[in-house]
Amino acid sequence: MQNNRLIAYFLLIPLVLGAYSFAANKVFEGIVTDDMCGRKHTMMPGKPDSECVRACVKAGSKHALLVGDKVYKLGNKTELADKLVGQKVKITGDVVDNSIRVDAISPEK
Repeated sequence: MQNNRLIAYFLLIPLVLGAYSFAANKVFEGIVTDDMCGRKHTMMPGKPDSECVRACVKAGSKHALLVGDKVYKLGNKTELADKLVGQKVKITGDVVDNSIRVDAISPEK
């Protein structure tokens, strides 16, 4: 009986991993920001949000995407995100915990 369960578990593992690997990427539309400020850039009054984001990232904050009220950290492709700070973008990728593993970033037109 235990051998049958063990065999069933070993057969399920590739199915679960296969389903995960074929999971469709999602498209997120939002504004490139940082994970500390999110929507409110009050650290540098009178300056554009993009300057605040870049200063916060330089100080250790992470690039992020603001989608509505939700802030997702960007797990990769941060050099491209830095060029689009403060702009509306479309990001294609997968959510892992509270981060987006980015496949593509493009400015929204």
